[in-house]
Amino acid sequence: MRDKPRQGFAGLWNISFGFFGIQIGFALQNANMSRIFQSLGERLDDLAILWIAAPLTGLLVQPVIGYFSDRTWGRFGRRRPYFFAGAVLATLALVGMPNAPGLLAAAMLLWMLDASLNIAMEPFRAFVGDMLRKDQHTAGYALQTAFIGAGAVIGSATPFLLDRIGIANVASGGGVPDTVRYSFYLGGAVLFAAVAWTVVTTREYSPAELAAFDGLAVEPHDPPPVPPASTLGGLAWIGAGAGIALFVLLLGLEKELALLGVLVALYGIARLAAGWLHARGRSDNVLTHIVGDFAGMPPIMKRLALTQFFTWSALFIMWIYTTPVVAQYAFGSADPASAAYNAGGNWVGILFAMYNLVAALTAAFLLQPMARRFGKVRTHAGALVIGAIGFLSFFVLRDPYTLLLAEVAIGIAWASILAMPYAILASSLPQRKLGIYMGLFNIFIVVPQLLVATVMGTIVRHVFPTEPIWTMAFAAAVMLLAALSMLRVREGEGVSAAG
Repeated sequence: MRDKPRQGFAGLWNISFGFFGIQIGFALQNANMSRIFQSLGERLDDLAILWIAAPLTGLLVQPVIGYFSDRTWGRFGRRRPYFFAGAVLATLALVGMPNAPGLLAAAMLLWMLDASLNIAMEPFRAFVGDMLRKDQHTAGYALQTAFIGAGAVIGSATPFLLDRIGIANVASGGGVPDTVRYSFYLGGAVLFAAVAWTVVTTREYSPAELAAFDGLAVEPHDPPPVPPASTLGGLAWIGAGAGIALFVLLLGLEKELALLGVLVALYGIARLAAGWLHARGRSDNVLTHIVGDFAGMPPIMKRLALTQFFTWSALFIMWIYTTPVVAQYAFGSADPASAAYNAGGNWVGILFAMYNLVAALTAAFLLQPMARRFGKVRTHAGALVIGAIGFLSFFVLRDPYTLLLAEVAIGIAWASILAMPYAILASSLPQRKLGIYMGLFNIFIVVPQLLVATVMGTIVRHVFPTEPIWTMAFAAAVMLLAALSMLRVREGEGVSAAG
């Protein structure tokens, strides 16, 4: 068995540079979609449900793309075809988004944008594991995080900078201002160019080469995992989903909450379908692999999944509600048509740029020495606590400039969130199934976002309809839960059962 060649800085750069462009797309989406929706007439307490397209798309796309990218090999490689296809579609969505004629069109374009970004992003996580030896995983994911931070800085700050050079920041008669419109056009161009750079400058290892690195004669295709065989278990999931939907209807709660029940029931149906296919010898298909691998996740992945669930709940709250919070409490306006609100929206871009800049610097200079000294688990837990402090500081920092201090704390957490869990997993999971496991791991990014999107709007509407600042308290609480759950993770835990 031989190890993969050690990559120099140029190799690490080329492997991860595409993420720079992908993150520009995510940053434009995160910092501006609430603004676009409100500019098109949506109410504050309905924002969360419109955002549901993004996590629902990730839930469907990422495991499927992970499964197929593990099994793809052709003249263009294994992961690179997915990078390129996702980049083309995302560029088209970014160009179309600010020209959406209404809320429905904007929501559909958000769906397309998020699907495209997920198609490009999910294989990038596995790509680092494919291309790097284990002792370079932390360095690879740290540089990827630095590019994510740099791309997010540019994507988040572009509307503010365009405003500074005289581009109109308020649309006459309402609608999406030119600062946002041109930001999306520029973002699409840079996204495509960055991903194309990685596609052109990297050469993926062939299946035979990857097998040799693992000490195998040929790269194996594992026998299909056995999906949960219990029919009773699948029926129980369906019953639980129906119960949630019935509970929502009987209590007269917002009907979007019933989506949670639908998703639970759909998982039960998927379990039954996968078991039925397996019993009839039809096991080598995407459904049985996803259901079987999900049910048989390695222990370390299960523990990290709980941390991810809490972490991304907090982040999604932040992305949805930072604009209305900053506009109301730092700029004095809750009216989306006002100049003050739009100034607040631009400043949110600067705040998001700040936390991403801090993340890039933290990833470049601090994460690796901290991980070497304290271990990846303790480093990540400590960073999450710092992030929770950042959310709480919104209650005491009301000046736009002092809010930058809150973003410094959030940026430290963000750097660790983007690097540490993936570095731990990439060193622990079987190489030949890295794509599907990374896709399944991202379910625990998507599910909390769905939960927030369906539940948080209800909470805002009934508990504090005119005081969105309290969403930051929710974000801080769940981030602290993420830090506590991280202490259950045992770094280096074996995964022999998985691979």
